[in-house]
Amino acid sequence: MTKTQVQLRVNGRTHELWVGTNRLLLDALHDDLGMADVRYGCGEGVCGTCTILLDGEPVSACLLFAVQVEGREITTLTGLPAADAESHPIQDCFLQAGAAQCGFCTPGMMLTALALVERTERPTREDIRYELVGNLCRCTGYTKIVDAVEEYACRRRGNGSHD
Repeated sequence: MTKTQVQLRVNGRTHELWVGTNRLLLDALHDDLGMADVRYGCGEGVCGTCTILLDGEPVSACLLFAVQVEGREITTLTGLPAADAESHPIQDCFLQAGAAQCGFCTPGMMLTALALVERTERPTREDIRYELVGNLCRCTGYTKIVDAVEEYACRRRGNGSHD
């Protein structure tokens, strides 16, 4: 098998890896770089469990090869908090709303929601539900998740809570 060296920019740090040309980004992140917040779910890009932000947009890491993303910015959930903070505000909103049960889907949910709020200042509950359609949660209904995203959008606007 042919291997090639790639530089992956993940959470603000550059990592050099030798990977097979068919090495999935998911496997490179989770197995090679030890990023436990990037998880294997379906392997088909339909569950959202392996969601990362690629140049700020949510994508399924199981659908990309590591060699395809060289030179691009990858963000995982652990890359969100600022250096002087323990958590990101979206994580706080999920925690306060009780939006995470087992936590397996939570990284993908949060990253997808974050990208939505970055693009749309005032997402409606329908917008949030639509955006999260590719992120499956097997533990709970989506009401608390939608509540958490709505709260995050309000806080980001500086309103402190729902308007």
